[in-house]
Amino acid sequence: MTRTTVLTPEQVPAASKETLDAFTRNIGFTPNMMAAFAQSPIAFNAWAALLGSLSKALDVRTRDSIGLAVSEVNGCNYCLTVHSFTAEHMAKLPADEIILARRGHANDPKRDAAVQFARRVIETRGQVSDADLKAVRDAGFTEANIIEIVALVAMYTLTNLFNNVFDPDKDFPAVAPAGAI
Repeated sequence: MTRTTVLTPEQVPAASKETLDAFTRNIGFTPNMMAAFAQSPIAFNAWAALLGSLSKALDVRTRDSIGLAVSEVNGCNYCLTVHSFTAEHMAKLPADEIILARRGHANDPKRDAAVQFARRVIETRGQVSDADLKAVRDAGFTEANIIEIVALVAMYTLTNLFNNVFDPDKDFPAVAPAGAI
């Protein structure tokens, strides 16, 4: 049961409509999370702008892997369904890599360092150790890349919290519960 209103296209505030319509065109449908989030044009448009900017950070496999790791730590089943779908269909990650990302790892050593670092950021609430920073730097990430990883963690945490609070109906294929992987 959803804990907030999922707006119909006619109910979307005018200030959210252009952003929501763009997502709908790009995705092919309007996800329930976005139809609920659009109730606040300020929050929705700010999130959409951040998402657009961060879509240029790192590569799609790393971004989706970070999204999976963060969503797993935050226990956001809605986001796990979304990120599992996009990881498979957009990033072309095989099923075993998706599960590995949910566990905070990756087969590719550089991506593994980014995912491990992102997981440490969320688990420690940003209180990472010098060793955590050294590991991600040693993997070849610049200071700008590390800032982008932190920004991705924050962005994914925003949607995790939104979806955990409001629990919109899932509209992407279900994934196994965390304890089952």
